[in-house]
Amino acid sequence: MLRTALSRPASSLWGVSRVVLGARHISSSQSVKNTSGHSTEVKAASETQDVRTMDELLKAVRERSNPAYHSIMPIRKSGPWSEALLTSSTPSAPTPPPTSIPHTPLPPRNMHDTYAQILLPFASSPQLFEQYTNASGGLRTGMLMEHLDSLAGSISYKHMLGPDVETLGKIAERGFYIVTASVERLDMLAPVYPVRDIRLSGQVIYTGKSSMEVAVKMEALGSDGKEETLMLGRFTMVCRDARTHKAHPVNPLVIKTQEEHALYSMGENAQTRRKSLALQSLSRVPPSSAEAAELHNTFLKYGQEDDSAEVGAGDRVWMGDTKLEKTMLMFPQERNVHQKVFGGYLMRLAYELAFANASLFTRTHVTFQSLDGISFRQPVPIGSILRLESQVLNASVVGQVPGEVHVRVQANVVDVQTGHEETTNDFRFTWAKDPDSAGRPGVLTRKIVPRTYQEAMLWLEGKRALEMGAQIRRSLRREER
Repeated sequence: MLRTALSRPASSLWGVSRVVLGARHISSSQSVKNTSGHSTEVKAASETQDVRTMDELLKAVRERSNPAYHSIMPIRKSGPWSEALLTSSTPSAPTPPPTSIPHTPLPPRNMHDTYAQILLPFASSPQLFEQYTNASGGLRTGMLMEHLDSLAGSISYKHMLGPDVETLGKIAERGFYIVTASVERLDMLAPVYPVRDIRLSGQVIYTGKSSMEVAVKMEALGSDGKEETLMLGRFTMVCRDARTHKAHPVNPLVIKTQEEHALYSMGENAQTRRKSLALQSLSRVPPSSAEAAELHNTFLKYGQEDDSAEVGAGDRVWMGDTKLEKTMLMFPQERNVHQKVFGGYLMRLAYELAFANASLFTRTHVTFQSLDGISFRQPVPIGSILRLESQVLNASVVGQVPGEVHVRVQANVVDVQTGHEETTNDFRFTWAKDPDSAGRPGVLTRKIVPRTYQEAMLWLEGKRALEMGAQIRRSLRREER
C-alpha cells in the first residue's frame, strides 16, 4: 500500500500491539504549548512515549529487512581534492537561467528496505577501540554521533536510489542532492560504558514532498546476545534539485504492517510538532506570564551588579562570562560528496566544545544526557575559517540531583576580508554533573544569570530544554522500575 493512498492508520533584563496503540494515542493527542509546567509535562510524556515506542517498532521493522541491503553508501569525500579544484576552476559554458522541470513519478520504497547499519566491534577489536577511546577509557560519543549523521545521509540516498545501489556517483548526473536540515533530539538512554560492540542503525520512517524523517539508534551488543539501546533520535533530511537548488520530490513510502503505520504516524507527528514549536519560539512570541515572572524573580534575587544579590559572587555566573570559542580552518579531508564540510564532523566539534564548556562550568567531569536540537542553516565551504562559540544558557536549580547544564554552540563562517560572520549551525546539548569521589550525586551550586534581554531569552530557551529533558529522563526511569 502507498501511504498517500491506502495506508491510513486505524484510528538588560534579562508486545507490538500495545506499542502500536501507544503510538496512535500519542499521534492523536499532541498539544504543544509553553504557557505552563503542565504543558511541559505533556510534551515530555509525548517525547518519552516516542522514545520507548519507536525503539520497539524499529526492532520489528529491522527483522523484516533484507540483510543484503544493510550496508551503507559512502557519502564522504570521493576522488582527489585536486580534481574537485580543477572542476570548480574550469570555465563552463553559459547556461540558461534555472527553470522548473517537471519530475516524473518516483517509484515507492518499502520502509524496511531503507534499513541500514554500521557495526563497530569494539569488544573484539582492540585496534578499533583504540581509535575511539577517550581519556577515561570509554568511547568518544562525539565520534559516534559523526557516524550517525553519515548513516542518516546514506539511508536517505539509498531511499532515493534504491536499496541495492552501492555508490552515489556524480550529483549532477543524479539530478538531486540531500542535506541534513535538522536533528530534533538524540537522547542517551543508557551509558556507553562498559565497552561492548556497537551497532548504529536507522531507516526512513516518514516522507513529505521533499523531506524525509530518518530514525537512528545506537545499540550495545553483549557477548551473551543481549541488545541494549543506548541512544535514539531523529534526523530531518531534505532533497534539493542539483541544478535549481529548489525542493526536489522524494520517493513515497510503502506502508504494509501495523508497526510501519505507527512509525509513519510518529514521523508525521514529529513534523507537526516542529512547526508548532517554531511558531512558539521566543524569536516570534514573548515569554509566557509564568516565564516572565520567573525571569523577574531571577533579576531581583541574583541580577544586582553589587554583592547585595542573594547568591555569592562565587556562585553567580554571568551568562556572558561562560563563552568558550574555537576557531579552525576547514580542510578538504573533512568534506562530503557535495565538496562541503561534512555535517557529522561539525557535530563532533560542537559536542567536544560543549563538553569542555560544561566541564569548566561544573568544575568536574560531566556526562552527556541529550542533544536537544541542531539546525543546519548553511553549508560550510572547504577552506573557510569556522568559529565555534559555546555558551552555558542555563543550569538546573541548585540542589537538583543530578545537576544539569544546557549548552549552546553556534558555528559561524568568517569572511576574512570583511570580518563578517554568517551563522551556519546551531547546536544544543544537555550534560549532567558526575558524582563526586565519594559517590555522592553531582549537585550544582553555581547559577547562570543573564544581563541583557537577548541573554534572558536564551536563558529561557535553556530552561525550557532542561525542563523537557528532565521530564523525559524521569519518565524513562519510572518505566524501568
